[in-house]
Amino acid sequence: MKILLTCEHGGNEIPLEYQKYFKNAGNVLNSHRGYDPSALNLFCFLKDLADVGHYSTTSRLLIELNRSLHHPKLFSEFTKNISSEEKNSLVDLFYLPYRNSVEAWISEILEKGEKVIHVSVHSFSPEVDGIVRNADVGLLFDPSKTEEKKFCKILKKQLLLARPQFKVRFNYPYLGKADGFTTYLRKKFPHNYAGIELEINQNFSDKNQMDVALKDGIFLALKNSLKI
Repeated sequence: MKILLTCEHGGNEIPLEYQKYFKNAGNVLNSHRGYDPSALNLFCFLKDLADVGHYSTTSRLLIELNRSLHHPKLFSEFTKNISSEEKNSLVDLFYLPYRNSVEAWISEILEKGEKVIHVSVHSFSPEVDGIVRNADVGLLFDPSKTEEKKFCKILKKQLLLARPQFKVRFNYPYLGKADGFTTYLRKKFPHNYAGIELEINQNFSDKNQMDVALKDGIFLALKNSLKI
């Protein structure tokens, strides 16, 4: 079994040639809409557990790497009205290289007869539209996938053993079957691939650094889960 670690929303960078579309957008870029605060910090902390890791530091507001090409939110309000030529350029320069590199690695591993567990690292806003999200850690998966469901049950148990105070929920604050990279990969690789999204409440984030105790707990839990 091989472990793949990814982080699609690791940063809020806008390449120089596209900054003209983001004038006066600093506050948005620095918010949870521009990236997943501390997700990359957690990814880096966990990467020793993985056989390979992929991450992006380009803002999701330029192009959303965690959405399918047909998704209406592939481009944000800042880029949805740019020319088709420029959109195609964003796809070719940022979207496809990232996703194709991950897909190629999975194909290589599966062709060798091995299994892949993919953990995609994210963080979520503690409150949206006045509604407080009631979780510390979310584990997103497809309930119809036996291996994903089994692994998340093990991981939840290990998380609670490591940090009993954690509030861990399944398929919260988003559904694991919603449009996303793991959802696409499940369809592409219906056998021997398991895709899990690890969502951490941004209450644990400070200055783009994840709480040390939380990182320690997740590292230990994930390490122990991979042994079972």
